[in-house]
Amino acid sequence: MDCRKYLLVFSILFFMMVSCSNSSGRQTAAVGTNEVVEEPRVVFNADSAYSYVAAQCAFGERVPNTEAHRLCGDYLASELRRHGADVTEQRMTLTAFDGTKIEARNIIGEYFPEKQRRILLLAHWDSRPWADNDPDPAKRKLPVMGANDGASGVGVLLEIARVLSANEPEIGIDILFSDAEDWGDSGAGDDSSWALGTQYWTENPHRKGYQYPSFGILLDMVGDRNAKFLKEYFSMQAASGVVDQLWATAASLGYDNYFINASGGAMTDDHVFLIRAGIPCVDIIDQRMDSDTGFCPQWHTSFDTMRHIDRSALEAVGQTVVTMLFGK
Repeated sequence: MDCRKYLLVFSILFFMMVSCSNSSGRQTAAVGTNEVVEEPRVVFNADSAYSYVAAQCAFGERVPNTEAHRLCGDYLASELRRHGADVTEQRMTLTAFDGTKIEARNIIGEYFPEKQRRILLLAHWDSRPWADNDPDPAKRKLPVMGANDGASGVGVLLEIARVLSANEPEIGIDILFSDAEDWGDSGAGDDSSWALGTQYWTENPHRKGYQYPSFGILLDMVGDRNAKFLKEYFSMQAASGVVDQLWATAASLGYDNYFINASGGAMTDDHVFLIRAGIPCVDIIDQRMDSDTGFCPQWHTSFDTMRHIDRSALEAVGQTVVTMLFGK
């Protein structure tokens, strides 16, 4: 068996044992049903996550090479430090598909670096430079606010960072805010124009001697009130055991209206480049199989604003991940 596959299997078994050994949390029946819903041992605060999403949007569109992007990056790094992470910032100049030189920044926060068993949690923090899917042609060259596509995943991870500042899991956690994910060419079949920050990180780890985690969990577009998280294709190919455990955890917490037990499509996203680098990774991403784009109606439009961000969706994702980390 491949060594990395062994680590993945070991990590899944480890999380299963943690869940069983910490099953002293109360069980309650959902209102109006006989369904038993687990009460988590470590609680994720959806109001806090929502405020983190709003704080990012308050800077404006976080498009690389802008002041809003710079200020928001400073904020994200300072919040990770405030919550006790060992923070490293990767600053690099990347070349976009259109030839633009992008001044990008990956922000990495490490928790419990002494622990050898580790997982990676990540989300991209940049905004798309153009609303190229907007129904109004006059707005298609305007930048996207990215409340859902960008800020929602980061907001959930900042709240998880706060949780980690007060609770120690059995394993080490690395949080990666990746840059320049959304400066991709939507009209090209080549996926290499996307997730430039993550591609850079896989080729240039943020510190010498860094050992890749056992697996990763990517959060992308996790804040829409009608979010549907299907089992993404590449995630199932690379980390099906982690996918199944996450979706089972969500169901046990009563979030199966968000985490749908069905197969989804194949997404070009940060996780693809982690998988290619040898890190099994799960993409928790809102998929709408009945739409023309495969995503929510606000995707890559001027409507991707705080108006559509819902605390319940943030809670479903954040509490599921936290419960997987700490057990029930």
